[in-house]
Amino acid sequence: MAYRRLPALTATLTLAVTTAWVPAAAQAAPRGPNAVVLWNVNAQNEIYEVAKQSPATAARSFAMVQGAVYDAVNAIAGTPYEPYLTAPKSHRGYSADAAVAAAASGVLLSLFPAQAATVHAQYDAALAAIPDGWAERGGVEVGRRAADAMIAARAGDGAFDTDTWNVSTAPGQWRPTPPTNAQDGAWFADLRPFVIPDAAMFRTAGPLALTSAAYARELNEVKTIGGATSTVRTADQTQAAIWWHDRRLTEWAMKRQLAETRRLSTLQTARMFAMVDITNADALIACYHEKKYWNFWRPVTAVQEADNDGNPDTAGDPAWMPLLVTPPFPDYTSGHTCSFSALTVTWQRFFGRDDIPMSAYSADSGTTRSFDSFSSALAEVVEARIWGGIHFRAADVQGVRIGTATARYVLSREFRPRH
Repeated sequence: MAYRRLPALTATLTLAVTTAWVPAAAQAAPRGPNAVVLWNVNAQNEIYEVAKQSPATAARSFAMVQGAVYDAVNAIAGTPYEPYLTAPKSHRGYSADAAVAAAASGVLLSLFPAQAATVHAQYDAALAAIPDGWAERGGVEVGRRAADAMIAARAGDGAFDTDTWNVSTAPGQWRPTPPTNAQDGAWFADLRPFVIPDAAMFRTAGPLALTSAAYARELNEVKTIGGATSTVRTADQTQAAIWWHDRRLTEWAMKRQLAETRRLSTLQTARMFAMVDITNADALIACYHEKKYWNFWRPVTAVQEADNDGNPDTAGDPAWMPLLVTPPFPDYTSGHTCSFSALTVTWQRFFGRDDIPMSAYSADSGTTRSFDSFSSALAEVVEARIWGGIHFRAADVQGVRIGTATARYVLSREFRPRH
């Protein structure tokens, strides 16, 4: 059954919203492996390692998995929080681990039927660790119902429609970029959001005017520091740019690390993961809607064709290439800063603080980067997309604005304590 959306709260929702009282059983740290973390690893295997979904496409998949897992675990805990979609009939004695396995595997099977053998093996291994009996059977039934609700809710949401970006040779307008000269992901701009009522509700004023002094400053900034052969970018900045560009997003590891180092219970982990992934999906939908609306060119095109932009303070360099391979869609706004700012606000709200350390390893850069707070990580990703030569500063800054606004909207309406 569906739950009616609750009335809006004010934009100044306090940190206390996410740290309110929950039953002692829900607060207790897990004694064994955290089933939510284990199934998030399984989900990453199916979503990225096998299916190779792009970061935006993966955001939808993760949101579906973690939303269903949350509804299942929340129901077994007695529904201390508002459900996202449903609260299946349950008993507190049901196995939460079985519910997690059934919810996650059910959604994954709907998304990746060709990977059924692997998902079934993951499910069988999870159930083998749970004693047979009514508790296991009850947990499985709750998980299946939560998965069914999510699958039904996302049917016909616009995923994988045959949309294309608006290719144009006009100054300031996007076109495919070298070396791939590809385009991808235009359908995500029109994907039905998970919570926000309209993907355009956080519309910005748009990119800087090509003839403005501010635009010249931003073009010259990315041209100088973001080029493949830049002599001013430091070794650490180069590593940071590559680290944040890893398509096996380091944020996935950060999320799991936070659950483990903060010793979150199964319910707390399910709630935090759902908050992060559903907020992230909506932030990216709003971001891609901006990309499609403004259709702004990428730095590689802008620098190479700067002699044609009408700005006397820019100069073209037809041979210029960025450090990183430019993603196959428009510049404005930055998907990565939309995404990570949404995560930052969500973590700040969930934990009630900003100064929690986290780190992750990137195989692409071969390095581990560590941060002493959520906000310090966000500050770095804003710069890293410029250091990599793939975004103008305005795209990054306005991406933070969209991600922050999206997170505030979602968290004021979803995942709230019922008491």
